[in-house]
Amino acid sequence: MSNGSKPNIVLILADNLGWGELGCYNGGLVRGAPTPRIDKLATEGLKFLNFNVESDCVPTRSALMTGRMPIRTGAMQSVPAGLPQGLIPWEVTLAQLLSGAGYSTGMYGKWHLGDREGRYPKDRGFDEWWGIPRTTNESMFTSTPGYDSSIVSLPYVMEGRKGEPARNVELYDIEMRRRIDSELITRTNEFMRRQVKAKKPFFAYVPLTQVHFPTLPHRDFAGKTGAGDFADSMVEMDFRVGQVIDEIEKLGIADNTILFFGSDNGPEFRKPWRGTAGMWRGTYHTSMEGSLRVPFMMRWPGRITPGRISNEIVHITDLYTTLARIGGAEIPKDRPIDGVDQLDFFLGKQENSNREGFVFYIKQEMRAAKWRDWKMHFVWEPEPNTGPIHLETPWIFNVTRDPKEETEATMDGNWVRGPFRRLIDSFQESLKRNPPIPPGAPDDYVPVSR
Repeated sequence: MSNGSKPNIVLILADNLGWGELGCYNGGLVRGAPTPRIDKLATEGLKFLNFNVESDCVPTRSALMTGRMPIRTGAMQSVPAGLPQGLIPWEVTLAQLLSGAGYSTGMYGKWHLGDREGRYPKDRGFDEWWGIPRTTNESMFTSTPGYDSSIVSLPYVMEGRKGEPARNVELYDIEMRRRIDSELITRTNEFMRRQVKAKKPFFAYVPLTQVHFPTLPHRDFAGKTGAGDFADSMVEMDFRVGQVIDEIEKLGIADNTILFFGSDNGPEFRKPWRGTAGMWRGTYHTSMEGSLRVPFMMRWPGRITPGRISNEIVHITDLYTTLARIGGAEIPKDRPIDGVDQLDFFLGKQENSNREGFVFYIKQEMRAAKWRDWKMHFVWEPEPNTGPIHLETPWIFNVTRDPKEETEATMDGNWVRGPFRRLIDSFQESLKRNPPIPPGAPDDYVPVSR
């Protein structure tokens, strides 16, 4: 695409939003929380029923930003204490690709891929950033009995611009936790206005903090549903998404703007903030379908036919490759990229996804794999912290016939062991040729392929 025809890209990512929470995924009023703005958005383009992510916040965000499975990048659930978090500088982020292709890039929200100079968003391809470097539960620190700021640093909302040091702007406490998404949307809309005035294509990445625990709504939404904090927070999130949609319409850029909305992983399992994956079983931190499948939708007026719904397999890494093509950016050729180009599928030029399956790791352990309608588990942990049980023989489920993964397909499913073996062997061979980056690797670490 020529520079003048590059579409704007807006990616809104909810935090810990389960497949069964939104009205358009059979939640909404059932959960005490109507979501009319997001439900309408789901009818205006392509709604995914089989969009897959990683086990929790860090690995999904690393997969999105690099197009690579987290086992490759070392950006998994956690790193050893005292070692640097997130992505090493050698990784090439989606923001870097789009920036290099002429896009203005802004991020407003939760990063969770590096919390020191050299690894903040403003160092990784974003022209500007306002948000939190790590995660939302840090907002509970200062109100927790016994908290000692001389031992553990105070959590802050931060701001950063390319080429400048990041700075703390406001203490991230419980009250700021209630207000932060309102601030994120205000800054997102202001960023879009500036880029439209400058006539520059833009990439706005908006990783919201709702509905991550502590799931607390803005004071304007507290008590709005009568169904508690979680429902109030859902209604607030729906309103925030609507604010972005309204700004896009007001600016007259809807036809040239690709808008994504989705979630980074399956629902929270902790009480009292427990979420739901609807018809699927499980929560994040597991390899159940309720962890892998999340609500996801996209709109591109004039390019994507409204009302499309697909159960084809798509993985979060695919956004990296697809958006690079849309933006006219060059994919790195010196490393394995796991994302596949899905543009023709997204545009309806073909019925099927370009992906048939993927392998699924939690930290450095392969837990499961998906292929077509089938799922193979190597480690069984239907609820976090209930196992894990390492299976002597992998269990196979047909998730179309058995969405709760309750009955192993021992009689009619054995034939799929062959396709699964080829999928897994191919991925593991690529790990041998390109060994994974160790978690906590230093900034100067450069992988060596074999």
